Amino acid sequence: MSVYGYIRVSSNKQTCTHQHFEIEQFARKNNIHIDKWIEETISSRNPLNKRQLGQLLNNLHNGDIVISVEISRLGRSLLEVMRILETCLNKDCQVWTLKENYRLGNDIQSKVMAFAFGLSAEIERNLISQRTKTSLESIRASGKRLGRPFSEQSNKLKLSQNTKKIKKLLDKGITRYQISKIMCVTPATVSNFVKRMGWAGAMVNTSC
Repeated sequence: MSVYGYIRVSSNKQTCTHQHFEIEQFARKNNIHIDKWIEETISSRNPLNKRQLGQLLNNLHNGDIVISVEISRLGRSLLEVMRILETCLNKDCQVWTLKENYRLGNDIQSKVMAFAFGLSAEIERNLISQRTKTSLESIRASGKRLGRPFSEQSNKLKLSQNTKKIKKLLDKGITRYQISKIMCVTPATVSNFVKRMGWAGAMVNTSC
């Protein structure tokens, strides 16, 4: 059996010293020897397989114990924490946290707690899904367009860079609709551009 002290901070502005001290004090008080320290500076947003914790989980053996200051050091979301706990429980390992005083292992109390975590994670997923669906329906109902916004500024720039070409097309009697197809913009964009340029004589070319 091995005991691992797991420490994680999110950025280089933070240090592992405080977490290391807390785990060390706990181990000394309870006559526990920490066989190996795992310290990493990485955001929990990173995939588990990119973190040292992922490698630790792969190397755990029956009876091993992972000690962390708090459960949030293991994962960012409840769902991720659940996956980590499931891996440990399946390997008959234990996860201890100091702040919450969890002692999660392969016993009935731990399984009940794991079930509660799992149920909470499922409820959390359903709530997020429902909030997303409601938000999308609200946006559609308001008439707003979903997806990448139409770049009006880039279209104005496109027309400005082709001022002479557009004027020649208008002088030849090409309609604004046809010009919009040539320039890959909307007819309204062409109309606004014509008005802005003050080409009043070109305004007669409005048909399709």
